[in-house]
Amino acid sequence: MLQIYKFIVDKKTKGRSFILFFCLMLATTVSLAQNGAKVTIKKNSISVIEALKEVERQSGMSVGYNDSQLKNKPAITLNIETASLENALAQILKGTGFTYQLKEKYIMIIPEQKKESNPAKKITGKVVDENNDPLIGVNIKVEGTAAGSITDIDGNFLIKASTGNTLTFTYIGYTSGSIKVTNQNNYRIQLTADTQQPSEVVVTALGIKREQKALSYNVQQIGADKMPEIKDANFINSLSGKAAGVVINASSSGVGGASKVVMRGTKSIEQSSNALYVIDGIPMYNVSNGGDTEFGSRGATEAIADLNPEDIESMSVLTGASAAALYGSSAANGAIMITTKKGQAGTFSASYSNHTDFLKPFVMPKFQNRYGTGSYGKSSGSPIYSWGEKLTDAARTGYTPDDFFETGYVTTNSVTLSGGTEKNQMFFSAASVNSEGIIPNNLYDRYNFTFRNTSHFLKDRLRVDVGANYIVQKDQNMTNQGVYSNPLVSAYLFPRGDSFEAAKIFERWDPARKIAVQYWPQGEGGDLRMQNPYWIAYRNPRNTDKKRYMANVSIAFDILPWLNVSGRAKIDNTNSIFTQKLYASSNTTITEGSTQGHYTEIRNTDEQIYADVMVNINKTFADNKFSLVANVGASVNDTKSKELSYRGPIREVGIPNMFTVFDLDKEKSRAQKYGWQEQTQSIFASVEMGYKSMLYLTVTGRNDWASQLAGSPQRSFFYPSVGLSWLPTATFDMPEAFTYLKLRASFSSVGIPFPRFLTTPTYPYDETNQQWLPTTFRPIEQLYPERTKTWEVGIDARLWNDLRLAASWYRADTNNQTFQPTVSASSGYSSMYVQTGNVRNTGVEASLGYGHRWNSFSWDTNFTFSWNKNEVTELMDGLTDPLTGEPLKDRLEIKGLGKAKYIIKKGGTLGDLYTTSNLKYDENGYVQVDRNGNLITTDVGEDIYLGSVFPDYNLAWRNDFDWKGVHLGLLFTARIGGICYSATQANMDLFGVSEVSAAARDAGGILINGREMIDPQRWYAAISSQSGLPQYYTYSATNVRLQELSLGYTLPGKWFRDVCKINIAFVGRNLWMIYNKAPFDPEAIATTGNNYQGIDYFMMPSLRNFGFSVKLTF
Repeated sequence: MLQIYKFIVDKKTKGRSFILFFCLMLATTVSLAQNGAKVTIKKNSISVIEALKEVERQSGMSVGYNDSQLKNKPAITLNIETASLENALAQILKGTGFTYQLKEKYIMIIPEQKKESNPAKKITGKVVDENNDPLIGVNIKVEGTAAGSITDIDGNFLIKASTGNTLTFTYIGYTSGSIKVTNQNNYRIQLTADTQQPSEVVVTALGIKREQKALSYNVQQIGADKMPEIKDANFINSLSGKAAGVVINASSSGVGGASKVVMRGTKSIEQSSNALYVIDGIPMYNVSNGGDTEFGSRGATEAIADLNPEDIESMSVLTGASAAALYGSSAANGAIMITTKKGQAGTFSASYSNHTDFLKPFVMPKFQNRYGTGSYGKSSGSPIYSWGEKLTDAARTGYTPDDFFETGYVTTNSVTLSGGTEKNQMFFSAASVNSEGIIPNNLYDRYNFTFRNTSHFLKDRLRVDVGANYIVQKDQNMTNQGVYSNPLVSAYLFPRGDSFEAAKIFERWDPARKIAVQYWPQGEGGDLRMQNPYWIAYRNPRNTDKKRYMANVSIAFDILPWLNVSGRAKIDNTNSIFTQKLYASSNTTITEGSTQGHYTEIRNTDEQIYADVMVNINKTFADNKFSLVANVGASVNDTKSKELSYRGPIREVGIPNMFTVFDLDKEKSRAQKYGWQEQTQSIFASVEMGYKSMLYLTVTGRNDWASQLAGSPQRSFFYPSVGLSWLPTATFDMPEAFTYLKLRASFSSVGIPFPRFLTTPTYPYDETNQQWLPTTFRPIEQLYPERTKTWEVGIDARLWNDLRLAASWYRADTNNQTFQPTVSASSGYSSMYVQTGNVRNTGVEASLGYGHRWNSFSWDTNFTFSWNKNEVTELMDGLTDPLTGEPLKDRLEIKGLGKAKYIIKKGGTLGDLYTTSNLKYDENGYVQVDRNGNLITTDVGEDIYLGSVFPDYNLAWRNDFDWKGVHLGLLFTARIGGICYSATQANMDLFGVSEVSAAARDAGGILINGREMIDPQRWYAAISSQSGLPQYYTYSATNVRLQELSLGYTLPGKWFRDVCKINIAFVGRNLWMIYNKAPFDPEAIATTGNNYQGIDYFMMPSLRNFGFSVKLTF
């Protein structure tokens, strides 16, 4: 309810009161100066009246007062000794509301005169645009104070201010406005659209803020408002489809799993192609074990997944090497700049949010359940195959792996507190993530605590920003892909004629051993080493317990208005313990023959120390015609990693399931110790010259002294970049259609050191025989850093103020690649390191957007397009073995899976899959069949090209609709081109559990050579064994999906008397796979490494998410 305050006096009355008060004070001072009486009163409990009488007695002056006004004043304690009259009176009357006046020989006790006040009052109003439509989220601030507010969904605002204060109104895309508060209490403010593109400030390398128009490279800013209301536990996944040129593959490890983020293509044969993460200007060492791929099935998380999404203010995506050149080798693959929240001056604010997400498998292979257990159409022959007879309706169990999967959930609770004054601001947050996955006994828990304080000193010339984070993360049974201890293997291949209900009682009491043992009569299934899926979930548990703390400080001092110096430092330490317990009666292959159990314990410590110092200049010259922005600095980045592990089987005479290192078999147990330390010392500089805000030239340079280079001819390396940005709209009078137009071009050369230990002789240790082994690769004397040279041109435009366009063309050549080709056995080595070859990535990234508001309705749409061509332009190029003189093969084979191999050839890509295995054909081109009706295969043949796992291009289309507090967002994504390979499907066909194998039986067999039918089991035994002939299990990776849908509503604040704001939302991810031919999600990955992309080997299915959230802001 509006309250109107009336002022007691006007300005003239205030002036007169001040003059009167001044005269009285002057008179009092004169009178006191004329009286030199001293007063002494020492009493513990004395009334005010008694004290005044004592003053009258000792001073000889008459004291006049109103007895009725003072008699009820509380007794006071006085310890006055030979005090002046004025000091004595001040102590006696303190807190009584009375003062005194002296006139000649009289002391008059009178009420204190209240100072005139200008109290704050409630100011209300509405902010509209030129069409009188309300503007939502306009920032309102009381100049000179910390008070602030924003408009609600109807454009209304409420703020407290005093008469005479100035209110400022700011809104992106509109010119700012201001009013002066008068006796009026309600205002209507109209803002007009800015006819030019606003000088947006974006965060670039080293956390340096620069104007968007000055940048000569592509930087894509993503604010917190573009993130879904329900954020993934690894918030990086929420970026998918929102930035051109960025390919994000979510981990199959499930909640909290590591994500693969590649910008502008894979660049290196052996080095990582993942992007760098930078938090508040400081690069982060992204600790991750990568994840298992073939035999082990341990999933992987990563350091970036530890962050609390509610702490993030915004993100900048630097896709090109030019953009990230100031970070040097760490950012050769691009960088994601993360800016975290800090305290806001003004009214204290608090928020609480709850997100709850439910999880189900998204893309699954097609299974059959109409043919039962057995082999060659009979119920006998195999207890694990499902090639038995066709089941009657009564005999069908109806089992599918859906019976094994559970409905998972993720619950996130977060609390944030923010507030402070203009001089000091504080931010605190606490959050918890608790999840159960889709497989039984899969857990993930994370707890985050964040504190940040920003202070200003010396009239705001000195700024100190300190922060701290503490993270506790635990996960259990995080699984990605592979066969050992992977419950999907036996859940997928479970014999269809058997009772899965019986398998759910996964352990039975063994009276002889007096322990519960595994129930799994089906057998291990050969090399797959199958076990009861529930036994794996509950009796082969893998646990990780991680604790991480980060602390940082940033100090900046303004020497002059245009010159400052700043410094930053950060420590980031992580300690984790991983354990795996294999209970007694687990498969003896993975327990190393023990029937008592097996235990593994791995302790990891990862440490990072970073510090930098910079001198920053921001100055204009010649009547603002020229501008200079320069940064010169130095940094040091030190990272350490240590691992200590102990593993082995429990001794046969030991206690079953006693999981301690003391009870392990001393002959078979193995200890491992591994560690490394790397340090990079750097100096860097960036200079940006601007002319009339229309032409900008940027030059950067950095020199790194990396510890990996120790012992090589080149102890350091320098990499420069240069860029030009031109704004025609600021140069000429362009047609009205062109609201904003910028053309840009840049070049950069970024180096990356070769892998550690190459210049220092190292020797592998044989754990089994407990001895050191000779090195297997030939030493190399001349090693140089890998280097990526990038050229980029682009355009940024805004048409008719609503249409947005950004496009970039780039070419990146990465040469001096370091890798290991095989060499002649006569040399005594199995491999040698060479430095040669060039990988070229050429591409286009573009975005087209449109946004407009009609009254209370707005629509914003954005389409992104990314095309990248990866090509190996050079490989060996005539390189010879220096010892034998033999030419090295212009072919590099990298391990894949089974019979599918990554083979790199000149003219191909880094993602080319080949196989040398095939069915054997006779001279007429017919498939050969032996006398027993079995097909003949061969593993020795020419390279058969299967395709590249890289996409041809990626598309994304996002739409956001807002109407009176209701928000609807939709995101469609598409990946076009590329192939993927499913060894899971091959094994399903081999075991007879796939729908395609049942369809072949329904059809009476498989037609070969165009004339004869062959038994389906014999056909699949030939093409599906040993993870299959890859050419029969290669699929198009093209897919189109509704990736994200969100529907939210912000309840009107007036419903809650403007005490709080409440937002409720529903979010779904991976809701609809519109097109996909593969038996798994082609976008899921098991590891963040360069290889195994597009390969499925009992990979955990990607997740379909349904969730809702509630957020309260006070």
